[in-house]
Amino acid sequence: MVARVIGVKQPMGWINNFYKYVLGRNKVSAERELERCTDDFGSLWVSEQGELRYLYFGTETEQSCGLVDNPSWLEYDYTRAMLLAGFWQHQAPRAIAMGLGGGTLVNAVLQYVQPQQITAVELRAKVVELSRRWFGLSSDPRLEVVVASAETYIASQEHSCDLLFLDLYLEGGIARLQLEADFFAACRAALRPGGLLVVNQWQLGQSGQPYAASRLRRLFGANYLQVEVEEGNIILFIPQSGELLLDRVAMRQWADALEPQLGYSLRPYIELLRRAGNAPEIVAP
Repeated sequence: MVARVIGVKQPMGWINNFYKYVLGRNKVSAERELERCTDDFGSLWVSEQGELRYLYFGTETEQSCGLVDNPSWLEYDYTRAMLLAGFWQHQAPRAIAMGLGGGTLVNAVLQYVQPQQITAVELRAKVVELSRRWFGLSSDPRLEVVVASAETYIASQEHSCDLLFLDLYLEGGIARLQLEADFFAACRAALRPGGLLVVNQWQLGQSGQPYAASRLRRLFGANYLQVEVEEGNIILFIPQSGELLLDRVAMRQWADALEPQLGYSLRPYIELLRRAGNAPEIVAP
């Protein structure tokens, strides 16, 4: 999830060059509304601008972005960074994705990380409908979609998965669950031995530290990996136990092999990976 001012978006990263040079466009076309609806949690709307579609929670919270002709395209840096999970968990027996949004991350995980099974858990049934109607949510038989509270669902999933993505955001920002020690503990309990938890967390300003940093350190120690991304998010890679191997040489080779399929490089995120304990300490004013 990223927050933007509606109507003044510009495409980020590689897609900006795609617009300018491949399509020969000098500017992005006007944004137009495709659908607007409400549910018990607030308003939702979908818009389109050029080759990109956007899902909004409320009036200004841009939740998802997808490329019309490529449902597995990841436009946001934070979602691209989350794909690094595939280095440690390629073809995992079972993955869980908490928070569906437009479904682009789930689509990309299916195509490039290739779990044998993945369950997407989404609180809002309307979000699932919109992801299918406008964002090309995959119909792959490996994908199961469950409409449920993340808190309730994960409580029943002890030792059930090998890869767990957390991307829980509401109209006002990060969901309270991603700040609570009990929820993080339940997520770790859901992992099988050797499993990996991947968290899209907000960063505290430009501190290099995630929200709930002290709780995370108490639960998981200081050796999990993290990477800061352009949108102000910070992605955490937390193993079920022990610590992840940080072999940049092997990771670069893996990323280079994947780049022709993705259409972008994961190398920038590999270079910025570091242990949580190596992030700057937060100094109280």
